[in-house]
Amino acid sequence: QVQLVESGGGLVQAGDSLRLSCAASGRTFKSYAMGWFRQAPGKEREFVAAVSWNGGSTYYANSVKGRFTISRDNAKNTVYLQMNSLKLEDTAVYYCAAYYSGSSHLAQRENEYAYWGQGTQVTVSS
Repeated sequence: QVQLVESGGGLVQAGDSLRLSCAASGRTFKSYAMGWFRQAPGKEREFVAAVSWNGGSTYYANSVKGRFTISRDNAKNTVYLQMNSLKLEDTAVYYCAAYYSGSSHLAQRENEYAYWGQGTQVTVSS
């Protein structure tokens, strides 16, 4: 079992940066691939980024590639999402998710992730 708690959301202006954190419980954090998803009002939840168990592989949605960076610190049981050059369309609730994986495969579909956090709101204003 893994419990995930996101933090770091808030209200920022377009062009600003924000870093989200996701703290995981459990001693086997390093056995899990991690991902970030987001859900904007009136839209379905969508994949944002994923990182492999050892941080060696990452994958991004085209909409955030070059602006967002996912990383993890296995010693701190934490995964991060650094968001730069934020746009109005980045406004959403951001969710951290995890699934057990010892490979470099990075899942992009929701149903591949077994554990989810409660979400943190990111609002980008003009």
